[in-house]
Amino acid sequence: MGHSTAINKSDNKVRVLIIDDSALVRQLLTDILSSDKDIEVIGTAPDPINAREKIKQLSPDVLTLDIEMPKMDGLTFLSNLMRLRPMPVVMVSSLTEKGAEVTLQALEQGAIDYVSKPKEDLSATLGSYSKELITKVKVAANANVHAREYGRSSFEVTEKHNASAVIEKKSGKPFKTTDKIIAIGASTGGTEAIKEVLIRMPADSPGIVIAQHIPEAFSGSFAKRMDASSALTVKEAREGEQIIPGHAYIAPGNQHLLVKRNGAQYVCHLSDGPAVNRHRPSVDVLFRSVAQNAGKNAIGVILTGMGDDGARGMREMHDCGSPTVAQDEKTSVVWGMPGEAVNQGGVDHILGLNNIPAKILNLLRKLD
Repeated sequence: MGHSTAINKSDNKVRVLIIDDSALVRQLLTDILSSDKDIEVIGTAPDPINAREKIKQLSPDVLTLDIEMPKMDGLTFLSNLMRLRPMPVVMVSSLTEKGAEVTLQALEQGAIDYVSKPKEDLSATLGSYSKELITKVKVAANANVHAREYGRSSFEVTEKHNASAVIEKKSGKPFKTTDKIIAIGASTGGTEAIKEVLIRMPADSPGIVIAQHIPEAFSGSFAKRMDASSALTVKEAREGEQIIPGHAYIAPGNQHLLVKRNGAQYVCHLSDGPAVNRHRPSVDVLFRSVAQNAGKNAIGVILTGMGDDGARGMREMHDCGSPTVAQDEKTSVVWGMPGEAVNQGGVDHILGLNNIPAKILNLLRKLD
């Protein structure tokens, strides 16, 4: 096998195996991916049982995996795969609430990214869908499938009502939280990275605002999952809502989240303004608003993600006196956004994911 693989790999194409129970979807994904000169679809499989043989035989670089399939569901297959033979996987899922739950579980188990299932009447959006699929498959091919092992904590979640005790013991003085704020931005790999940060933030931490690239159908489920796993109250941000300690506010899919001042308070402002860096919510939009309205009372954190959204906004936060933190390359699934932020000179501290929460708490004490 080694010899033939070497020959196949010599042209440096990304070799993709498509796993989907619909012949129509398999054909559509094959046509789209094959239209790119840097991608070769080396095979397709109608179910995970068949896929197992093809993976052994063909040794693909990336899988696209349908979540709902006969014989074995995509999640069971994914968890077996990640245990036995970790490789980059892009999930193909329906943009529904049920689809959101399953997709977020898939990301938790190690999938790199996801795209929506192609619609029957794709013609109107074929261009943008093709571009998204091709980009995500290429990014997945170069993604760090072991990032999560490096970044994972063995941290136990403290109950919501007593987590403040954790921080008081360590710091010797409680935070004066009224005017502090923490802004976090992420994309590919971010749903899990954000969780790793939130589960280690105490229940009395300053208000946290979060922009994660996520579709409208997913952000509510994401907020609920984060709320269940952390000592903070985590929710989707609402227009005009006051940002208070012990709470984290996630930008709803398809809306920008900005921080505004209302007297001595920070409030959430949602905007349907144009996509920035092709994204809504955009991390740049959030960070810029925090720079303008909180200045040196804010801490900026940029986590794993493809592209450069957030790099300019983090530089603006930095220039306004905010301490800034970027996730390092080793623990990032994709070191695009954090790497760009570092390149643009807006980052004070580059750290592995599991060291970021302690650094945030440390920086907060210095802000007091």
